[in-house]
Order: sequence, then structure tokens, then C-alpha cells
Amino acid sequence: MKNRLITLVDLGLDSSFDASMTFVQGIVGNVNAGWNDPIIDVNFVRTRDHETAFSALTTPSTVLHVMAHGDHSEEPSFLSADGQTQVSLSALADWFLDRQWGIASGVVIADGCKTGIGKWQRAIRDCLQDDITYIGTSTVVGWYEATVFCSAFYGALIRNRGLGKSPAEQGWDAANRAISAYETLTDARCPYKPVLLTPSRRALRSFTG
Repeated sequence: MKNRLITLVDLGLDSSFDASMTFVQGIVGNVNAGWNDPIIDVNFVRTRDHETAFSALTTPSTVLHVMAHGDHSEEPSFLSADGQTQVSLSALADWFLDRQWGIASGVVIADGCKTGIGKWQRAIRDCLQDDITYIGTSTVVGWYEATVFCSAFYGALIRNRGLGKSPAEQGWDAANRAISAYETLTDARCPYKPVLLTPSRRALRSFTG
């Protein structure tokens, strides 16, 4: 069976995002430690360069996990902690559409504040090649919320080999298991919310030529 690929993209670029990225890589490393050969590969990108970031976001993966501040004051954007690096979803869509390809991952985790609101969901659809499970947040989140949810999510995703299920379906199942675990562990409502998204008409027209 082909290894699952997790693409981690750090656009937050500060110590808290570094801690979260290290945590996720640690989870994957612990899983691989139990096998003679790795069953999960990790593609890790930390950059301020837009071309590098855009290329990383198109990498076909089981999970595309982006960590950054979520900003929607003008338009949905990933923002670094110092405000010097900003990747707007509209610019991302334009870049994708010019090249006739887009996000090709079954699961997308937008790990930043308020990335689960309708404005974000509508914008990400312009970037999609296929149906995905999109996981965003309904409120402000920090290092603690991210690590609790992600540990449960990746644990559920890795435990279930997903035979007979698409990557998006596997992600949906893992996300809902992670929400249940989060709420049991914290006695609080989980801020991470999965939704099934399809490519927008604009994306379909462009990616099909």
C-alpha cells in the first residue's frame, strides 16, 4: 500500500507555530517507529516565498495542513505572526487557475483563527481540483487547542487504514472522532469543524480547460 503523505506548511513563522509543527511531526515519527519501514511520509515547508508556498499547497497529499494566523479583515488570508507574510486565497486561486491545477489533497486543515467561517469556505472552493474534507475553526485558537485536536485527529487517521474510503471520507471520519476526543478531554466545545467542500464553478471551468 502506498504511504500516506502529510504536507505541513508553516506560514505563521513564530515559536508557537514551530511548537505545533514539531508536535505533529513527533506524532508521525512515533507511528513510524513501530514499523520496519515508514508508513507515513512528511513534507514540511516553512517559507516566506509565495511561489514556494503555492507549490507546496499543490502537492498531492493525504492531508494538507497549513498553520498560520487566519485573517479575513479584507479577504481570507494566511498571515504570519509578524504580518510580513500574507497569502490570500484569491491570489492563491489566481495562481492555480493560471496553471490549471489546484489543491489536490483529500483533507485540508486550515489551522488558524476563524478559518471555518463561510467566507473562508467559499474562497477555498476556488482553489480545489476535487472534493475535500475541509477543517477550519469557528473561533480564536492557540497552541493548546491545536495540539489537542491534532493529536486526536492524526491518531484516528493513522489507526484507520481507510480501505474502501476516499481520502476525504477518511478525513471526515478522523475529524469527527477527534472532535469527540477533544470534548471528552477538555470538557469544552471543540473549535475545529469539518465540512465537505466541492470545487467552485470557476475552479471546474479552469481546471478542465
